[in-house]
Amino acid sequence: MKNTTSAKRRGAGILPMALLGLTAVLCQATPATPESPAMTQTQTVSETLSARQQAIVPIAAFAVAGDMSGLSAALHQGLDAGMTVSDAREVLVQVYAYAGFPRSLNALGELMKVLEARRQQGIEDAPGRVPSRPIPKGDALRTAGAANQTRLAGAPVRGPLFDFAPAIDEYLKTHLFGDIFERDNLDWESREVATVGMLSALPGAEAQLQSHMRISMNAGLTVSQLHQLIQVLAERVGTDNATRARMALKQTLAIPPSAE
Repeated sequence: MKNTTSAKRRGAGILPMALLGLTAVLCQATPATPESPAMTQTQTVSETLSARQQAIVPIAAFAVAGDMSGLSAALHQGLDAGMTVSDAREVLVQVYAYAGFPRSLNALGELMKVLEARRQQGIEDAPGRVPSRPIPKGDALRTAGAANQTRLAGAPVRGPLFDFAPAIDEYLKTHLFGDIFERDNLDWESREVATVGMLSALPGAEAQLQSHMRISMNAGLTVSQLHQLIQVLAERVGTDNATRARMALKQTLAIPPSAE
């Protein structure tokens, strides 16, 4: 079944969660050399997003906005475009780090409804793969998360905010860059495509969106791919999302390397 219904909607405004604590300090980090297995195993040189990556953009944005109608249409389109069940599920699990568990749980429930509807229509979507290696635990998880964060940011992430609230620093390293980014069934480029899509749906998270434009480039996305991501937002999600993302990329590219 091909779902051709247009999914243009404006992302609803919701407050960013505390896990968005990667502030503009990340925008000033020097680009890093990709080293993580989760990144390098799929690292390619391309000036365009794959059909699968393009499909991630509206899924991520509608999930964070809590727009179940838009999400349902985007999930159908993504699965028709070749996304696996694992791809879609992994993006929606990642939503919890940017919009909280309620949005993530609601989105995962919507995915289950979509998959059941497709099964009833005789469509068997490819299951995809699970992480190929165990996730570290305890101190090893924090170490792995700190290393992932440093590689993506381009430098160790420090600042007064993290001194003031060390718990958020711990959660970022262990939960986001540890538990999530250590899962290698979704490459780092695609995770950043999802993150930009998510942050585009969060009015007030412009600093974090700008940070993740730089992180996206550190993860291997090109400026051309980011422009294409913005175009997907404009065409399939909403003008507000696209405007926020466009401004964030413009500001990121305006930072001269000599100032970093």
